[in-house]
Amino acid sequence: MMTTKPRNHLRTAIRSGVGAFAVTLVAMAGIQLHAQAIAGHNSNAPVSYEAGRIELQDRQNRVVLSGNVIVTQAGLTVRSNRMLVNYSDAGSLSIQRITATGGVSVTRGNEAARGDVAVYDFNRRIITMAGNVRLNRGGDTLNGGRLVIDLASGVSSVDGRASGSSPVTGTTTDGNGRVSGTFQVPQ
Repeated sequence: MMTTKPRNHLRTAIRSGVGAFAVTLVAMAGIQLHAQAIAGHNSNAPVSYEAGRIELQDRQNRVVLSGNVIVTQAGLTVRSNRMLVNYSDAGSLSIQRITATGGVSVTRGNEAARGDVAVYDFNRRIITMAGNVRLNRGGDTLNGGRLVIDLASGVSSVDGRASGSSPVTGTTTDGNGRVSGTFQVPQ
C-alpha cells in the first residue's frame, strides 16, 4: 500500500513532463510498493527457527543460532549464517531483537532483500539491512548501502551509504554511496 504523500509526489513529477525520469519514478514506486509487501506482515505472530547449532546464554538473555539459520514469522523468512537473538525474561520470554550476519536474506512472497547484516527490532517494529543491500521484485532491482523497513508505518527507504540514527551501517559494492537499480519498462 502506498501512502497519499508518495502518490502526490509521483503525480507532480509526471505532470511536470520529465519524460524518462517519470518512467523511472513509476518503476521506483513499484519497488516501493514491493518493499511494503515485507512491511505488511504480522510482526506480533509467533517466531519459529531452525539452525545447525543453538547456544543459550541465559545470563546475557540471548540465544546464538548458527549454521544455515532460518527464522520465520507470518510468511516472513530471514536466513543467514548466524543470528543473535536478544530477549527479556520478565515472567515470560519476549524477543527484543534479532541480529543476523553472513549472507542475510529477508523474503516474503515474491519479494527478496539481501545484505551483509540485518537487525529486526521487535520493539520498534523496524528491520534494517546494511552492506551491499539488494531489493528484488521480478526483473526490478534496487541497490544501496542500507534498507530500512518500518513495519508499523509500511514505509521503506534505501540509502546509498548507511548513515543516520540507525546503528546498522554498510556500503554499496561500488563504494560510490549512491542508490542504483534497474527497472523493466513496459513494452
